Formats: sequence, C-alpha cells, structure tokens
Amino acid sequence: MTRSTDRTLSFDVLRDSVSDGVRAVRGRIARSLPPQILRIGMSARLFHPQPDAKGLQSRTLQYLEQSAAHWIMSRNVLVLMVPTVDREGLLHRSELRAVDYARALDGLVLQGGADVSPLTYGEQPLERRWAGDRLRDIYEIELVHEFIDAGKPVLGICRGLQIINVAFGGSLYQDVATQIGGALRHVTDDYERNAHEVSIVPGSGLARLYPGTARARVNSIHHQSIKALGRGLSVEARAEPDGVIEAIRHGEKRYVFATQWHPEFHGPRDESLLASAPILDEFLQAARER
Repeated sequence: MTRSTDRTLSFDVLRDSVSDGVRAVRGRIARSLPPQILRIGMSARLFHPQPDAKGLQSRTLQYLEQSAAHWIMSRNVLVLMVPTVDREGLLHRSELRAVDYARALDGLVLQGGADVSPLTYGEQPLERRWAGDRLRDIYEIELVHEFIDAGKPVLGICRGLQIINVAFGGSLYQDVATQIGGALRHVTDDYERNAHEVSIVPGSGLARLYPGTARARVNSIHHQSIKALGRGLSVEARAEPDGVIEAIRHGEKRYVFATQWHPEFHGPRDESLLASAPILDEFLQAARER
C-alpha cells in the first residue's frame, strides 16, 4: 500500500469520525429543543369611541380578555391577537389581509364579548341595546372563513359560537329571556358564577371527549342563543331543561367547534363544572396535525 493510499484512508477515517461527531451533537441538540410551538390567533374585542369621551376612551381599542388568553397559554402555546384589517386606513395603509393571518397562524379562537348584530343575520334589533357590534361581526366572519379555507382549526367561545353559526347562515334569538318561553336565567349579575346543567348529545364529538358523562354543569353568561342552526352544523350539547343550544360542531370541515359557555372560566380544581382541558387539548391537537 502506497503512502498516498495511507493518507487517503486516514483522511476518510477522520472525515467519518468528524461526521459521526457532528451527527451526535445535532442529535443531542434536537433532543434538547422543545417541540415546535403553536401560534394561535385570537380575534379581538373592540372598544368603540364613546360620545364626548376624552383620552383613551375617545379611541378605538382592540384587546383580549385575559382568562381566555391564559387558558390557551397554559399549554405553552403562543397567543397572538389578530387585529382588524383596514386596507383603506387614512393614516397607515396596509396590504395585509385576513388570509395572511390564516396562513401564518396554526388556529383561531373566537372569544366572547358584545352581542352579534341582528343585521348580520337579516333581522332588525328588537331593542336598541341589542344592536350589537356589526363591525366586529364582519371582521370575525371573514376570519372564520379564511381559517377554514386554509385548513386551520377554529374554536368559538360564547359569542364565538354565535358568530360561527351566523357565518354558516344561521340565526339567533336576540334575547333568551323574552323569546324562549320557560328559559333558564342564562345571564345574571353573578357573571361566571352563574351555572346550569347541559346534556351532551350521545355519539357526538363532545361525548367522545367526556366518555360516560351524559350531563354536566357549565357557566352561563349570555342573553343571545342559536335559533336556526347554520349549514353543516350539528348540536353537541343543550341546556337543561330549556333546550338552549350550548355546543356545536361542523360535520364537514376539518375542525370547527364551539361552546356557548366559557371553558376558560372552569378552573382545573373546580370539580363542580365540566373540565375544560379536553376541549383545549382537542383543539390544539387539531392545530398540531395541520
């Protein structure tokens, strides 16, 4: 064997040894890194300027309710508020669209808040105080369709359930207390401490999340509710005993689910209310699979 051949073999051995070392280091680094962090968008609540107000209350504000954001973040998920998109802004124009957020994020949560405007589902407000927030309706319905078209999961909470229903052509009772005979008190001054029982529809996705649970208690903080169910949606839970729809799911889309109650207010140590973890984990798993 020549000296040149010896040098070639030595180089090959050295190269293989270095390559093995690099692969080993890469493996250790990969094992030490956390899995890819999900990025979940939350629709904004809107605060509109008040008449004759000064300072901050004279401005349009967009914000998140802390409990909902922290509930999602409890699974080490990044939460990002999705602001309204105004391509015609007088001060600062932008070419961004709702679809850009749908492409960049892994899922969408529609949080609670103001009434859905009856104008959005083809009715006139029966009372002025039930006029709702038409601007927010349009913004959230666009988000719903863009995230669904992008194949990303959508989770609705309270108003979020109602806006999903309207986005698929459904309608709402403007006021449960006056439009549904014998209805429970679905909203009181106790706010999240107001609760009632729901029955879970057998064989539904919710029933699979809570095996062996036919009835459970949830909080109740709403005076609107679903009247006509939207296209492709099915009922997964109803209030007992008045039958008000409390959970829905779309049967054809990849993941569209919503609850009329606020699962983020169901503390993990409060065994009197339906555990919220299965709902959150199912939604996040759908985001990961996407």
